Amino acid sequence: MNITQCHNKELQADSVRSSIQVPAIQVFALTKSIPTATHRVDILRGIDLEIERGEFVAIMGPSGSGKSTLLGLLAGLDTPTSGRIVLDGEDITGLNEDRMALLRGRKVGFVFQSYHLLPTLTAEENVLLPYELTGGNGIDGPKRVRELLESVGLLDRRDHYPIQLSGGEQQRVALARAFMVRPPILLADEPTGNLDTQNGQHVLELLISLNQREGTTLVLVTHDAALSSRASRRITLRDGRIVSDERTE
Repeated sequence: MNITQCHNKELQADSVRSSIQVPAIQVFALTKSIPTATHRVDILRGIDLEIERGEFVAIMGPSGSGKSTLLGLLAGLDTPTSGRIVLDGEDITGLNEDRMALLRGRKVGFVFQSYHLLPTLTAEENVLLPYELTGGNGIDGPKRVRELLESVGLLDRRDHYPIQLSGGEQQRVALARAFMVRPPILLADEPTGNLDTQNGQHVLELLISLNQREGTTLVLVTHDAALSSRASRRITLRDGRIVSDERTE
């Protein structure tokens, strides 16, 4: 089976899973530990979690509580010590890196605190990158880029390189990039953490607007109580465990 056939088969499987409306994210007895020379550090201690499609979930907790570790595991950027993670109906536990990269390209958008734009690419080229890496996913790439850059107010800056953009503008480009291939799941790690209050509020409004327009499941890690209050659900971690899971609406 060639790459195109494999990709088409995956898209068909996605369609079947979507039609039966499985939860966007399921986590079962998830643990993450790191051995040291003298002892074992337990970062996550038996996390059970289910997030429905289209939910906006904020994950909170003090530094060291395991928030970013959990987000990285959900994105397949790290592997758990034990437990299972199911994204959009597909168990990602134990997938090899090639298979995980393919799944991330189709199912997961990620917004980092520090933008992670490629400095040698323009804003337009940075947004287009996920489209090129996933073979297009059946969408009109250039048209989609223009629509997204316009939605974040940067269409007139599409030919600018990251160094020519402010921090707020770079994060808006990163938002557009994360939504490029319409991933069913968007993960954001402190997306306003490096921005001033005004730019942070602007980016948050754009994130919520894009999330609602695209119907994406949004999981956001933050220390900001005001930001988390905008979510429909707030989960609090402490010492690697969920200590609170509440609806905010």
